[in-house]
Amino acid sequence: MASNRSSNQLVVPQAQQALNQMKLEAAQELGVQIPADGYYGNVSTRDAGSLGGYITKKLVQIAEQQLSGSSNFR
Repeated sequence: MASNRSSNQLVVPQAQQALNQMKLEAAQELGVQIPADGYYGNVSTRDAGSLGGYITKKLVQIAEQQLSGSSNFR
C-alpha cells in the first residue's frame, strides 16, 4: 500500500514549508497539476522529472547567489 509520506529526511526540517512553496511555484510555472491529496504516485514520470529538474535548477541558482554575496533569490 502506498503512503503519502516520503522516506527522505530534511537536514533542516524548518525548510519544509519553503520547499513545498517552491514545488507549488514550479508546478504552476510548468503547467503540472498538483494532486489534491499530495500523493505524487499518479503524476507522470515526465512531469515529476520536470518538477525535480526545475526545483534543482532554482536551488543551484539560490546557492550560487548566496556564494557570490547577492541577496536577490529570484
